[in-house]
Amino acid sequence: MESQLKLNEKRKQDLEKWKQLLPQSYKGLREMSEPAYTDGVLSAKIKRLMCLALALGASCTNCVLAQFHGALAAGATREEFIETLAVAAVMRGNTGVAESQRVIELMDELGML
Repeated sequence: MESQLKLNEKRKQDLEKWKQLLPQSYKGLREMSEPAYTDGVLSAKIKRLMCLALALGASCTNCVLAQFHGALAAGATREEFIETLAVAAVMRGNTGVAESQRVIELMDELGML
């Protein structure tokens, strides 16, 4: 499997290009998403883990990478990531397991396993 860290760097570079090409759209997306990623009744960490599970279900590589790093920055632990993978697998079956392997590889690259 290819390096998830390298894929994430590429994702960030491509997003920066998208931001330059579509600044108004980018601004609107950021304004819309910001409240979803801040503490409320649910913590930002739990919201990011929920988004990670949804991203796994949608088979969206960029979404998985972004939400993983967002959850990590919000303080998610190894155990919380593993439980999130279990939830995705239960909801998506084999495709949830297959997509979860990306997160396992990323955790391995970061020395979390």
